[in-house]
Amino acid sequence: MATLFISDLHLTAARPEITALFLDFLAREARGADALYILGDLFEYWIGDEAVDAPEYRPMIAGLRGLTDAGVPLYVMHGNRDFLMGPAFERATGCRLLPDPARIDLYGTAVLLTHGDALCTRDEEYMTFRAVVRDPEWQRGFLTKSVAEREAIARNYRELSRQSTAAKRPEIMDVTPAAVTELLRARGVRDLIHGHTHRPAEHVFELDGAPARRVVLGDWYDQGSVLRCTPDGWSLATLTRVEARQRRMGRT
Repeated sequence: MATLFISDLHLTAARPEITALFLDFLAREARGADALYILGDLFEYWIGDEAVDAPEYRPMIAGLRGLTDAGVPLYVMHGNRDFLMGPAFERATGCRLLPDPARIDLYGTAVLLTHGDALCTRDEEYMTFRAVVRDPEWQRGFLTKSVAEREAIARNYRELSRQSTAAKRPEIMDVTPAAVTELLRARGVRDLIHGHTHRPAEHVFELDGAPARRVVLGDWYDQGSVLRCTPDGWSLATLTRVEARQRRMGRT
């Protein structure tokens, strides 16, 4: 009995080793899970649902479909890189797209899930950008452009993001504690799971006189990160490319 949570894979054809690690995870550990939750930024970018038929995405889509065909519930949340995933992505993978935030019952405990970027309120530049690209009118206009135009815009945004991130203090790009407590109070929960910040950790703190918990999922740039939740507890772990390679070669 285990429910698995991952985020910030940033899958792209430019990093085939991470794609291989992810596909190995889907074919092995995830097949025995009660459910798999992907809390945003599954892909490096997603220009629209035409991407489900793109050759570079076919292995990832097939891996996700294989998981759901095996009977494992799959839930996917939009991130700040792939917020344009839509109905065609759901149909192709068999997943269910979740709202952000989403409250779930996890073995009798109310848990709130979010990608995490909306909690980084001190990064005013990013919050302004987020408000623009999450606007339905902006998204409709973006999706009317050609695939080539959208890819060029996405690559440009990605480069601007790298430059902007390099110039900011680390604490600016982390979640704002007040935003976390405000969200938990508003949703009536004490347990939060999110990604986005790429700072895997478990934070235990006091909220209105009682303990609360915030678990941050790690990214998949150099290794994998998975939160395993069972009725007996939660465990945040890393997945290495070496282990996946050995399994594919039949060594373990």
